[in-house]
Amino acid sequence: MAIRPVITHPNEILTTKCTEVKAFDKKLATLLDDMYDTMIASDGIGLAAPQVGETMQIAIVDLGEGQEIIEMINPEVVEVGGSEIEIEGCLSFPDIYGEVERPFYVKVEAQDRDGALYELEAEDYEARAILHEIDHLHGVLFTTKIIRYVDLEELENEEEEA
Repeated sequence: MAIRPVITHPNEILTTKCTEVKAFDKKLATLLDDMYDTMIASDGIGLAAPQVGETMQIAIVDLGEGQEIIEMINPEVVEVGGSEIEIEGCLSFPDIYGEVERPFYVKVEAQDRDGALYELEAEDYEARAILHEIDHLHGVLFTTKIIRYVDLEELENEEEEA
């Protein structure tokens, strides 16, 4: 396992549509492990393969609090519902935060590290994190969805109130 550098904007890999994963092998497992280590070292809750320089449809989400690590390979959003506006940030955009509208609910079909197909349903913050990472796999950056930018002071004040 290794901590990889996180690609930051501007870099064209971040706007590249990723390719489907076909080989579910040791190389993939190593990449997933490296992505997890990188995400934790960067104090993130999600990471997509392009953020570590790989243009493959791979994303992970870990909300902590004893929840399972979500590894999504070749994920497809099959259903969404509801809507909410919340503040987001991104490891590829250090110190940039903004209000983004996303669905409250998402259902995703994806494959795990062994290639097995699974279905995942999520709501609220978990759904937001999953959709943010899936956007990365399509070259869509959260900054293209920001309704209103939020400065660091406002973000810290909101976190204190929560």
